[in-house]
Amino acid sequence: MPQYYKTRQWSHPQGYKYLAVWTNAVLLRFLIRRFTETLPSFEFRRKTQLDDAGRSVVSNIEEGYKRPTTKEYLEFLGFSQGSLEEIKGLCGQANQDGFLKSVPGSALADIGINLKEFKGRLEDSKGGDSKGVVPLEFLYPPLKSFKAVDITYEMFLELINKTDWLFRQTVDSLERKMAEEIPMSARERWLKAERERKLKEERGFDQGLRELMRQQGKIFTIDGYLEEEEARRRGLNEIDLP
Repeated sequence: MPQYYKTRQWSHPQGYKYLAVWTNAVLLRFLIRRFTETLPSFEFRRKTQLDDAGRSVVSNIEEGYKRPTTKEYLEFLGFSQGSLEEIKGLCGQANQDGFLKSVPGSALADIGINLKEFKGRLEDSKGGDSKGVVPLEFLYPPLKSFKAVDITYEMFLELINKTDWLFRQTVDSLERKMAEEIPMSARERWLKAERERKLKEERGFDQGLRELMRQQGKIFTIDGYLEEEEARRRGLNEIDLP
């Protein structure tokens, strides 16, 4: 039976609240909910798909964060990324079908939303669940005056693309971490030690050879070892050994 390895630890059960990708996802879900409230009743399928996808992006980050291994965490982030891409497609369809307006050049800043400020407000709320969940409108005042008619396709794209970039950065970092965590077999550990030993020997040999050549008045250049005078005449500088 393969040995089970717990590779993740966290200092706070809600540490995901410090992640910019999570705070972006929370804001995206809020904006989606406000937008879908404006859809006509016969668009219930579109509304359900968007609301479910928005909830999925947030929930999978939260659930994945508490998973005991980096591999599992990455899997849940993958679910979130998939839901984010679904939202992007659904917003595009809503724009094409005339339910979501397009205003070229519009941005979240036009409705007073600053992603860094919003992240700070959610971080400040960390650990306050004992007093109940505080509505986002009270945590971040610009959302109080927000009207669904103000949201544009370009604003959704801005938030989606920035969130996608944060996902990719997070996944890349975790993949590097996972590569370090994967336990090695006895043979793999021996092979790694052998590679490191040989590399150390080669570096020692190269250093010794360089010192010997210097004693003979030679330096290492892109054309190999040359007499210093010859190297200067040809305009070649000393370089590190490959």
